[in-house]
Amino acid sequence: MRHRSPMRLVLRNRRLLAGVLLVATVVLSALLLPVVLDKDPNFGDFSATLASPSADHLFGTDYLGRDILTRVLYGYRVSLLVALASVAIAVLIGAPLGLVAGYFSSRIDNLTMRPLDLLMAFPPLLLAVTLVAVFGTRTAVTIIALAIIYVPIMARVTRGSVVAVRHEEFVDAAKSIGANSGRIMTRHILPNSMSPLVVQASISMGIAILIEAALSFIGLGTQPPDPSLGSMLAENKDFMTDAWWTVTFPGLAIMSLVLGFNLLGDGLREVISAQHR
Repeated sequence: MRHRSPMRLVLRNRRLLAGVLLVATVVLSALLLPVVLDKDPNFGDFSATLASPSADHLFGTDYLGRDILTRVLYGYRVSLLVALASVAIAVLIGAPLGLVAGYFSSRIDNLTMRPLDLLMAFPPLLLAVTLVAVFGTRTAVTIIALAIIYVPIMARVTRGSVVAVRHEEFVDAAKSIGANSGRIMTRHILPNSMSPLVVQASISMGIAILIEAALSFIGLGTQPPDPSLGSMLAENKDFMTDAWWTVTFPGLAIMSLVLGFNLLGDGLREVISAQHR
């Protein structure tokens, strides 16, 4: 089998490069542009309400005269925080559970995975709405709710990879020299089972952004006056006919970020598949 350089595969994959470029652009814009613009996202200029895009307000203003570009950038921060934190927590909890379930006997597998399967029976958005409605509408609650949704997904992806790897020759070699189960799982199996988990994590971030926007749209996410892409759509939906920019730019912001993470996940999947051919 011809050896394929991972870097060469990455550079030749247009989806992956486009995803990296799009996500990096959004992240850098959300972190740096608010500092450069130096505008308060909640400041309303009542002399410039529903002002169309111009040199002073590149994305226009909303019904309270607030700069939409600034609010989009701060909304990106909320979306990225929720996506990254919820997926990170889910990976930290779900990956060890999947590792144990995939490595040990069917009894331990059943004890670990069957309760997680119950969580997967609920539609993600419905479960998120239920958890947020019960425990509150703070951003931290949204993160925890999404993490709970993603834990069984990350566990199942990890388990599938572990089951495929645990009978490989390098695992048998580690057992033959007396390595204990903990060392085999952490030093040999887990590093060789991470690729599908990384792909799933990147795709899950895009879904998390959509769920956070949906929660904010119905009033169960980030609360006004703090900016959120979903709440911006809800606040300005009555003005979309006369002031199209008030909903178009927040909508495009959501679409671009979700598209970036989806392209990133698809590109990673293609690179990993090509590397193992």
